[in-house]
Amino acid sequence: MTDVFQGYERQYCEISASLSRKCTTAASQEGEKLKQKASEIKSGIDGAEALIRKMDLEARNLQPSVRAGQLAKLREYKSDLNNLKGALKRITAGNGQQGAREELLESGMADTLVVSADQRSRLLRTTERQNQSTDRIRDSHRTMLETEELGVSIMHDLHQQRQSLLHANDTLHDVDDNVGKSRKIMGTMVRRMDRNKWIIGLLIALLVLAILVVLYFKFVH
Repeated sequence: MTDVFQGYERQYCEISASLSRKCTTAASQEGEKLKQKASEIKSGIDGAEALIRKMDLEARNLQPSVRAGQLAKLREYKSDLNNLKGALKRITAGNGQQGAREELLESGMADTLVVSADQRSRLLRTTERQNQSTDRIRDSHRTMLETEELGVSIMHDLHQQRQSLLHANDTLHDVDDNVGKSRKIMGTMVRRMDRNKWIIGLLIALLVLAILVVLYFKFVH
């Protein structure tokens, strides 16, 4: 909403500055040139009024905290537009009266244009400060979003690392279980080998004893 309002605001300030210059030029003209210039000013004022109506609609749809400041600026724009309308009336009322136009240039018209210029300068400075504040808020919001995205990315990486560590821990447990089973199997194999050694030794001893008995009986008898 504020972007739309600021767009209308910039358009109005440009139109108002252009109308002030045209009023200054028209005050020194007469005849057909004056009529043509007055027509251009009237058309410009109509366009400025349309912009003010649009700004009014936008301002009333803003949040209360923002609305008050925008409506205050809108009142100054309306006052500026009324000054331009008054200047146009004095120019057209003085058509054909050179002295009246000169008096207009020297007094009320000059004062009105100075006031309008001061108002526009003040409003433009206010608008520029608001635009700078809006840019800073946007930059802060963008930085916050980038920080949030970075935080989410870090959390995601940490989660993946945690999963990897848990998986590695499970793998270590499996390896430890397998090593334990292997130790048990090796222990069983060693015990069997020892038992087989004793059996083979016993068989060899019995075989040697049998041979000796056979030899004894063979040579003795």
